Amino acid sequence: MSLLVGCDFTSSPSTRKPIVCARGHQSAGRLVLEGLQTLPSLDAFSQWLVQDGAWVGGFDLPFGLPRELVQTLDWPLQWGPCLRHYASLSRQEIRDQFSAFCDARPVGGKFAHRATDRPAESSPSMKWVNPPVAFMLHAGVPRLMDAGVYLPGLQEAPAGPPAGMRVGLEAYPGMVARAIIGARSYKSDDRAKQTPERLIARKDLLNALETGQHRWQVRLKLRHAQRDALVDDASGDSLDAVLCLLLAAWAEAQSLQGHPLWGLPADLDPLEGWIISA
Repeated sequence: MSLLVGCDFTSSPSTRKPIVCARGHQSAGRLVLEGLQTLPSLDAFSQWLVQDGAWVGGFDLPFGLPRELVQTLDWPLQWGPCLRHYASLSRQEIRDQFSAFCDARPVGGKFAHRATDRPAESSPSMKWVNPPVAFMLHAGVPRLMDAGVYLPGLQEAPAGPPAGMRVGLEAYPGMVARAIIGARSYKSDDRAKQTPERLIARKDLLNALETGQHRWQVRLKLRHAQRDALVDDASGDSLDAVLCLLLAAWAEAQSLQGHPLWGLPADLDPLEGWIISA
């Protein structure tokens, strides 16, 4: 029984808006949710990463930048050196360079995209507002690297049996939610927008997860109190962590079936990365 984790990440965690991590394992064909943990700071996230020995985790943050952007900025074209250079910049320097890149491009094509963005319907990883995924990458991926987490498709696999690794995969809970409940919104940080319609959408989403009525073929097992807590979290952060956990479970199943990259495409761009199962 191997540990699975799912992480709903934020680049500026606090006690009010923490990073949320879900833990679980697969048993008898079900994904069992063991519990949820909140991390109020990036330092707490770093400490959490080196706990618990081996695991497979899905993380809701981009792992790479668009190749077009990196080439235009004349940054290193190998993932490791590129991310180390990126980590050396301040958020203001990132904002200034990315803004200048966008200003030089025509309306309707301001941002560069990764190949994975279209199938996942994800925001470009260079966006610094609404949502600030560029800062999520800046805050999160160097900490994964420093913790020795193996990122398939981007790094050489470490020596030793796969069962002894901590494996990190880029996950996108919005992709899973859209596949199940369509364009319906299920969350909001704005209390005024935490409506009955969004509550019903969370219930419908959880029902599909528990019955396995989705393409990932993973059935979630919850206790009554866990289900109530996920429904009651109108921000959706806890539910997003569980959706990342589900993607980690799917990836683990791919690996157990012999897939060398935990379900990632063999021809993924090793600079950009790929969202698991997109």
